[in-house]
Amino acid sequence: MEITLKGDAKIESIPSLKDKALRINLNENIYGTFAEIGAGQETVRQFFRAGGASGTIAKAMSAYDKSFSDAIYGNEKNQRYVTEDRLKKMLSHEVKLIEDRLSRDEYPNKMFFSYANTVATIDFAKRFKGHGWVGIKYQIDSEQEDYNEITLHIRFKETDARLQQETLGKLGTNLIYGAYYKYNQPKKLLRYLYDHIDKDQLEIDTINFSGPDFKDVDNRLMSLQLLKNGMTDAVMFSPNGNNVLPARVLYKKNILAFRGSFRPVTKVNMDMYEKSYEMFINENKVQKEKTQVVFEITLSNLRASGGEIDEQDFMDRARLLCSLGQTVLISNFQEYYKLVEYFNLYSKNRMGLAMGINNLIDIFDEKYYRHLSGGILEAFGKLFYKDLKVYLYPMLNENKTMTTSDDLKVHPRMKELYKYFKFNGKLVDIKNYDPEILNIFSRTVLKMISKDEEGWEEMLPEGVADIIKEQKLFGYQE
Repeated sequence: MEITLKGDAKIESIPSLKDKALRINLNENIYGTFAEIGAGQETVRQFFRAGGASGTIAKAMSAYDKSFSDAIYGNEKNQRYVTEDRLKKMLSHEVKLIEDRLSRDEYPNKMFFSYANTVATIDFAKRFKGHGWVGIKYQIDSEQEDYNEITLHIRFKETDARLQQETLGKLGTNLIYGAYYKYNQPKKLLRYLYDHIDKDQLEIDTINFSGPDFKDVDNRLMSLQLLKNGMTDAVMFSPNGNNVLPARVLYKKNILAFRGSFRPVTKVNMDMYEKSYEMFINENKVQKEKTQVVFEITLSNLRASGGEIDEQDFMDRARLLCSLGQTVLISNFQEYYKLVEYFNLYSKNRMGLAMGINNLIDIFDEKYYRHLSGGILEAFGKLFYKDLKVYLYPMLNENKTMTTSDDLKVHPRMKELYKYFKFNGKLVDIKNYDPEILNIFSRTVLKMISKDEEGWEEMLPEGVADIIKEQKLFGYQE
C-alpha cells in the first residue's frame, strides 16, 4: 500500500499488527509452531487474536520451568538459558517435530516454520532491564530441504515488564511477517522490524541471516544497517568475520581498544598495538588469558564526503582487520568517553585505550563537550572514573622532532587538568616504538594504491599487501 504525499513523493503505509498476523494466518501454506520462554506468549497472542489461526498454528508452548525446558531441548552446561545456543536448539527441535509428525503426502504444499524466543525481562529490583534472543527457522518453498534462519539479539529499554512483553510480541509479529514477505529485501526486512516500535523501547544489537534464500546476504553489512538505522550503537565481528554479540566477547574482560581509520592498517597501527599490548598485560589486575583486544572504527569515520556510508570501503576494512586475527567493533561513539561507558556495561575490569598523541589533543578540546551540562569535566569524569589508562604513541613533527606526553601542548585552560591525569598515571607513553616507521600514514598508502604507485607494500605489516591484492581491496587494480 502507498500513501501519496505532496508532489510525486510517496511512502509505504505500515500494516497494522493485526493485518500482518491475519495475512500470515490466511496463507493456507504457512504452518508452524511458537515456542516462547521468559516473557509470556506475546507473539502467538497476536496471531490468535487476528483470527484464522487454526490454519497457521500447529502448537504454541512456553516451557518456563528449567527442568521441563531441559527435558525438551537438552541441558545447558553453564545453566544459562537466554543464549543464542538455546534459541537454535529450540528452533531445530521444533522444526524436527513438525517434520516427524506431519506427513508430506498429507501436507504437500505446507511451508513449515518455527518461531522461538528465550528472554529475560526486567528484574524486580529494576537493576537489569533485560534482553533476549529471537528467531525463526522456516521454508519459502514446501520442497525446500534446507531451511532459512533469522536470529537476533535484543535489549529492552523500557522499565516495565508488561511493556517489554508487549514490545516483544510486536517484534515477533514483524519478524514472521518480514521473513515471508520481505525475505528478498533483507535491508527492508530489517527496518520493518521496528514497525509500531520506537527506538527507545528496544535495541537490536546482533542479527544473522542464513539459509538458501540468504546465501548472498553478508551479515556484516546487515550489522552495518543496524547502526545506520539507529537500532544499536555498536556491532562486533570476530576474527572469522562473523557477527558476534559484544556482551559475550567483552563480559568481565580486561579490554584494550584501538581507534583508527585502518584504511588500510599500517606498520604504525600494528606497532602501536604490539607495544601497548605488551605494556597492558604487564599491568597489575590484568590477566593475559582474560584480555580482549578490540580494533574500533567509528561510524563517522566510515562516511564518505557526501555523508553516506561507503559500504564497500567498510567491507574492505572489516575483511582486512579480521584476516589479521583481530576483533572489530564498529560504533556510533564519536567521543572516547562514550566508548568507555559502553565497555563498562560489560566489564568493570582494568581497561586501556591506545592512540596517537595527536588524538589526545582532540580529547582535550572543549568544543567536543559543549552538549554536556558539565562540559569537559563531565566527559573526563566518565572517561577516567573507571580503571582506565591511555597509552600514547609518539608523533613525528615536520621538523623531525618527536612529541610525547612530556611536551604536548594543550590549551592553557586545560593545562592543569592535563597535568593532573598525567601525574596520576592515567596517561602513559608507549615505549620501545619503532622510530623508522613514524612517517607512515594510512592516507598516503591509500593514495598510492589508487594511483598505482610503487612502494606502498613496504608500509604495511607482513602479509597485508598480499591480502589487499588478492581480494582487490581499497580499489586496488592489477
